[in-house]
Amino acid sequence: MMKNSSIQRENIPDILIVDDVPGNLVILNDILESNGFKVRPVLNGTMALQVAAKEKPDLILLDIMMPDMDGFEVCRRFKENEQLQDIPIIFISALTDTVDIVKAFNSGGVDYISKPFRAQEVVARVSTHITLQQQKRELQELNAAKDKFFTIIAHDLRGPFNGFLGLTQIMAEEISTLTTDEIQKIALDLNSSASKLFQLLKNLLNWSRMQQGLVQFNPEKFDLQTIINKIIGLHQDSARMKGIEILNTISDSQMVFADINLFQTVIRNLLSNAIKFTNKDGNIIISANQNDEGQFQISIKDSGIGISPEMVSNLFRIDVRTGRKGTEGELSTGLGLLLCKEFIEKHGGNIWVESEEGKGSNFFFTIPSA
Repeated sequence: MMKNSSIQRENIPDILIVDDVPGNLVILNDILESNGFKVRPVLNGTMALQVAAKEKPDLILLDIMMPDMDGFEVCRRFKENEQLQDIPIIFISALTDTVDIVKAFNSGGVDYISKPFRAQEVVARVSTHITLQQQKRELQELNAAKDKFFTIIAHDLRGPFNGFLGLTQIMAEEISTLTTDEIQKIALDLNSSASKLFQLLKNLLNWSRMQQGLVQFNPEKFDLQTIINKIIGLHQDSARMKGIEILNTISDSQMVFADINLFQTVIRNLLSNAIKFTNKDGNIIISANQNDEGQFQISIKDSGIGISPEMVSNLFRIDVRTGRKGTEGELSTGLGLLLCKEFIEKHGGNIWVESEEGKGSNFFFTIPSA
């Protein structure tokens, strides 16, 4: 547990210390570990670059006077690396000349600690920059969420609305020349478009409420098979139109402990996606097994078009657009999967996918059992 209450991260902050004097590494290691930080000590700049590339630290304490490569050069190399350039670097040195301190900042450092070390100062400066880094990440996530939201409004809503308006225009201008069958077809198309728009707007509303912290979380015990059968019933018409068979293999009396509204949103989105990306006459299988941790692992497996490895790696990231059209041109923004991820994580679970292009996808998530 962190002694410093200003640091409230889910994971313990990881500090990389670079100093060619083993005694200094021991002192800093003791100071930081006793205050709850995870520490990785290395003796030179080359090792620092190698360790950081493999296990990206949250912050670096960097000595200036080192034999193989001085701290200024090490810092410059970090800032030239796109994968490492955003890691904050605090210089540590016995050099107190203003020229050296200015050079440290000019090379990319965010702070400067003078030797000999004072424990309270080290902890205070490290804690401050860890907190600033956390706030920077949160701001980036908020900006990504905002960009995603506006992209959907500007692009993904405009397309369906244009189609909807086009159909109503045909009805308004040509209804006297249309046959009963043509009017019925247009009415069915309007109903389908309205349903898709409504689902998208529901996801947008849920996403907005989640970002504002307005989504209530009320877990309760309920029967898994019953709820999933209910959701399957809501999707039977769209599945039937494509000749898709949905099979629920979950046995009765399997009880979970979850927020029923959030759970239903997750299943609705995953099942809707499975139908979208499965070709005609395909199949979808829903199953559940209890794992060693006392959770249910739920699977929604389809025989659809699959997902490329590149898209799989970006599927649950808000800063990367992953929306695409279904096998019959169905609308998809990728927002539903982001909602699923947040709702599942709110229950302490995980969500992931296994997929191969042309051979279908299998979405898994874990949820507490009762």
